[in-house]
Amino acid sequence: MENLFRFVDQDQDFFQRKWTLVNGPVIVGAGPSGLATAACLREQGVPFVVLERAECIASLWQKRTYDRLTLHLPKQFCQLPKLPFPEDFPEYPTKRQFIEYLESYAKHFDINPKFNECVQSARYDETSGFWRVKTVVTSGSNKTEFEYICRWLVVATGENAECVVPDVEGLAEFGGEVVHACEYKSGEKFRGQKVLVVGCGNSGMEVSLDLCNHNASTSMVVRSSVHVLPREIFGKSTYELAFLMLKWLPLWLVDKIMLILAWLVLGNAEKHGLKRPSMGPLELKNTQGKTPVLDIGALEKIISGDINVVPGIKRFSRGQVELVNGEKLDIDSVVLATGYRSNVPYWLQEGEFFSNNGFPKAPFPHGWKGNAGLYAVGFTRRGLSGASSDAMRIAQDIGKVWKEETKQHKKRSIACHRRCISQF
Repeated sequence: MENLFRFVDQDQDFFQRKWTLVNGPVIVGAGPSGLATAACLREQGVPFVVLERAECIASLWQKRTYDRLTLHLPKQFCQLPKLPFPEDFPEYPTKRQFIEYLESYAKHFDINPKFNECVQSARYDETSGFWRVKTVVTSGSNKTEFEYICRWLVVATGENAECVVPDVEGLAEFGGEVVHACEYKSGEKFRGQKVLVVGCGNSGMEVSLDLCNHNASTSMVVRSSVHVLPREIFGKSTYELAFLMLKWLPLWLVDKIMLILAWLVLGNAEKHGLKRPSMGPLELKNTQGKTPVLDIGALEKIISGDINVVPGIKRFSRGQVELVNGEKLDIDSVVLATGYRSNVPYWLQEGEFFSNNGFPKAPFPHGWKGNAGLYAVGFTRRGLSGASSDAMRIAQDIGKVWKEETKQHKKRSIACHRRCISQF
């Protein structure tokens, strides 16, 4: 506490803004990662504050996902700590079901984020030993600056905080509608149009499939190599099958087995323009964070010719795109399935734990804890199961210190009370 008073004395600007001292960690982000951490801290008896820039939990899921989205993995690999999915949910819950689960999760653990509160900066004050988290609170047209002083800071903004929009020559002069996949909801509004989907990851494949199902003439840009695996192999989840094999076999062998099984189920995807990387799907995921595509029907449309696979883009012009092979396509609209990135470098003033790309420098499983009470959750590139693992580690680490200090405080309080009694 002496450090805090010294910190206040030295900061002349301190009383010019609204502020609060948080008796526990500040969690930045109310997505699945932030909710999981908050729930685990609640179980440890540690108080916390959750800050969320949107007006709802899981804003990525609620506002920036397409209607047809379902979880790509079985629900047992996507549930958060301490509370499983309802038994009546299907093997692959829908977007709406997953949001309902997250809302019930927050209610169950009494997690009440501070909404419409965007973190502008966070830095560690070495003099006081506290983190200073500055935010802007939006209420209608009014904006208020606020500051939180805390001992622990949990970064839970995740891998997909901001959409990536590539700088492609001529895109501004194209003239037709250009949307990022985060704005795409359904292919209904594109019915009858010629649509170019830029990107061939899971989002690109599913958006292309959805457009095709709504009778849009769909072309998909495949600039680099990609692994395409069936979501299920002989009725068994591909992810679950790989997970089980990794318990007994080396990763390189599991990769070979998965590729053989994929070839048996899907056939040779390379002859349809989907070149396979030289590195196996699991090794690629572990080393570069690139997720293989789990096919739910797009490949069949590619084989039939309903989805046209095209190479990289050279430039756009009015109502047209020129490809790197010289071919020109007339198109009406463009959907950019070009991915997302972390926004941590824009607000966190720290250079040791996080790298310039917004991910922890330490590889999995060591990227959850930094120095001076800094933690990261949801940056493992291992989906919801990785976030859950991080959340439990963080809560246990903070909870251990919290319980020790709380116990010591109680002892001091009791001792003081007895001394006071003895004086009378």
